[in-house]
Amino acid sequence: MSNAVSTAPRAAARVSDSKQTDQRKAALAWLTVPALFFFLVFAVIPLAGVLILSFTSWDGIGAIGAAGLDNWFSVLADPGLYNALGLTFLIMIVSWLVQTPISLLLGVFTAGSQRYRAALAVLYFLPLLLSSAAVAIAFKALLDPNFGLATGLGLPFLAQDWLGVPQLALGLVIFVIAWQFVPFHTLIYQGGVRQIPKSLYEAAQIDGAGTIKQFFHITLPQLKYTIITSSTLMVVGSLTYFDLIFVLTGGGPGNSTRILALDMYLRGFRANLMGPASVIAVILVIIGLALALFLQRLGGKDKQGSQLEGL
Repeated sequence: MSNAVSTAPRAAARVSDSKQTDQRKAALAWLTVPALFFFLVFAVIPLAGVLILSFTSWDGIGAIGAAGLDNWFSVLADPGLYNALGLTFLIMIVSWLVQTPISLLLGVFTAGSQRYRAALAVLYFLPLLLSSAAVAIAFKALLDPNFGLATGLGLPFLAQDWLGVPQLALGLVIFVIAWQFVPFHTLIYQGGVRQIPKSLYEAAQIDGAGTIKQFFHITLPQLKYTIITSSTLMVVGSLTYFDLIFVLTGGGPGNSTRILALDMYLRGFRANLMGPASVIAVILVIIGLALALFLQRLGGKDKQGSQLEGL
């Protein structure tokens, strides 16, 4: 009888704790409603609209008519799509190869506690304050063979037709992209390096490991998830380099810098072919999601793992 009396308060306490837990979960669920609302309004509904438009015939002004699968067949049979797709992946891969090591090294460098590094970090991050259109206009003026740096500073090697030769134009696009976005990824790596426990470096110094060994055996493994996060932003973001390329080269010379995002714009707003443009938009979304999922899988099952798991 006494056992039953003593267990009754415990059971009541468990029931009370369970109710409080349910109430907290319900409160947290309500907090997600605004985020879900904005996601629905600004992501799901527009994507659904674009998908529907890809099966229609519309010039952007008149009535919308059904086109079935004609838009998809015409776009997938167009060689221009595969040229734009190849350029998109080329810029994506080369940009990643250029930006990742530079961002990583700058992030490690600026993570130091010296005052001069803080001052340099401010200078490195200045491009983040500029819009892509402004950056493109500035570089376009600076590299003008007649009125740019070549004439102003007397540097003949800069007197090139940077925007008139396909190889030079493509290289210039990759350089400008790196110049603008390296600071952003440097900031990501800087934060990642500062989260690495200093005890690891102290132990390595006691064992006689130098700076280079510490970098390859401590810093790089510890930045595993940071590298994956930065690479995901870099790779998926490369699908949206529309404004910079549109202002800098307009897709030229010829179609040498006409990536998918720019091809979508030119088809939709220059040729008034909203149906085919919507097809390219859907393709961009599919590619972006596939790349993001692939890169996240490289990080393993625990995507929220701590820095220590990089060991």
